[in-house]
Amino acid sequence: MSALALEIHDLHAWYGESHVLHGINLSVRHGEVVCLLGRNGAGRTTTLRAILGLVGNRTGLVKVNGHEVIGMPTYQVAQLGIGYCPEERGIFTSLTCEQNLMLPPKVGEGMAMTVEEIYQMFPNLYERRSSPGGKLSGGEQQMLAIARILRTGAHLLLLDEITEGLAPVIIQKLTEVVRALKERGFTIILVEQNFRFASKLADRNYVIEHGQVVKTVERGELEASQEELKILLGV
Repeated sequence: MSALALEIHDLHAWYGESHVLHGINLSVRHGEVVCLLGRNGAGRTTTLRAILGLVGNRTGLVKVNGHEVIGMPTYQVAQLGIGYCPEERGIFTSLTCEQNLMLPPKVGEGMAMTVEEIYQMFPNLYERRSSPGGKLSGGEQQMLAIARILRTGAHLLLLDEITEGLAPVIIQKLTEVVRALKERGFTIILVEQNFRFASKLADRNYVIEHGQVVKTVERGELEASQEELKILLGV
């Protein structure tokens, strides 16, 4: 097994003729929680999509558990053990909560959580298991979007803006969920604007501006970097 769950070097990405990423460099060790911070349009979501090959074109080096994925189709990248929770959640509104949960195919067995374990982590989903996805609250839909990738066996989780628009009580629940997943050995990349949420969880933070990493902050450096981060993030 590679020492790194994810290694990115000089990653460039385009949507059509629009050059969005301009040489991203970052790395994630197994079992880490890493956060990509930045303003809207900085390139954080595009970084996640470029890992999976969901952009028009990409160049550079992207290795998942030691496997180079540039040039691979998205389904093959996912089969290396990546679970993606997009910002828009992607819930199928006409399917029940449980049908949504069971829909994604498995990409591995080692990290796969059982349905019973998932319902223990998300008791709201058990109570709502027969409800159509479109009838779930925003917080329940976000929980479902995370829960369905836990059943697949993915070990590297890409979570995009999972706290956006949610009530503080739901954000606290998601904080507990991410901590529990880290304890189980998952590797997690968070894209976040909620710095308070990210600061409680991340082992390392990468600040992205204009498609480049402009600052790296380890957990122990957060307090000393607060003022600079506020300027960079516009908070």
